[in-house]
Amino acid sequence: MHVKKTLIMALLASSIGLTANESQNSSLIASFNWAVGQANGGNYGEPRKQFEVRDYSHLIGMPGFSDKALKAHFKLYAGYVKNTNLLLLEFRKMVDSGDLSGPIFNELNRRFGWEFDGMRLHELYFENLGGNGELDKNQTLYRLIERDFGSFENWKKDFKATGLIRGIGWVILYQDPRTGRLMNVWINEHDTGHLSGTNPILVMDVWEHAYLFDYDLDRGAYIDNFMKNINWQETLKRFRQ
Repeated sequence: MHVKKTLIMALLASSIGLTANESQNSSLIASFNWAVGQANGGNYGEPRKQFEVRDYSHLIGMPGFSDKALKAHFKLYAGYVKNTNLLLLEFRKMVDSGDLSGPIFNELNRRFGWEFDGMRLHELYFENLGGNGELDKNQTLYRLIERDFGSFENWKKDFKATGLIRGIGWVILYQDPRTGRLMNVWINEHDTGHLSGTNPILVMDVWEHAYLFDYDLDRGAYIDNFMKNINWQETLKRFRQ
């Protein structure tokens, strides 16, 4: 029980990853893994497949994004990967022990979507950066943006305005695979507002950590530079024709 309470405290303390007290949180995770092993006779295994932190260091030097800001962002992303794996390990332990009732199991399940989405959205975000911001007008995606927003410029205005909504979260250009319809959507924090069954084409982080280092409170300037660095070739891989 003490281990579970410690885990919950660690997750709450690391709401934005393992940035504030990395060494303390890392020690806590190591202690938790050791305790899990002891509770299972010392041979409790990890899940068959764990999520790994991806390397986005190729983005260092990207115009409009300082090395300091990017490295801090990578570090924060790594915290979501660690917590996602940690929760999966705890769920497996609970299933094996039959301890599936009560507030601890319930609240860790509620937490899982937040941690997983924090991990995956950052991966999509970093992967659709590092380009020149230009989408070929001959691409089907360009033509569908014109169809659904009236013009490419209208889409940009809509996307930017969505990014300026007060609050913390994300902006995603979603595609509905049933109709092909494209929509700009605001996601609150990491896990509220996603459209079921849709396909994320372009992802922009508008949490404060994405821009405060370089732009203070000028989110609009950050969004302008995000747009200049979009890797549209990556978005085309996500687009379903």
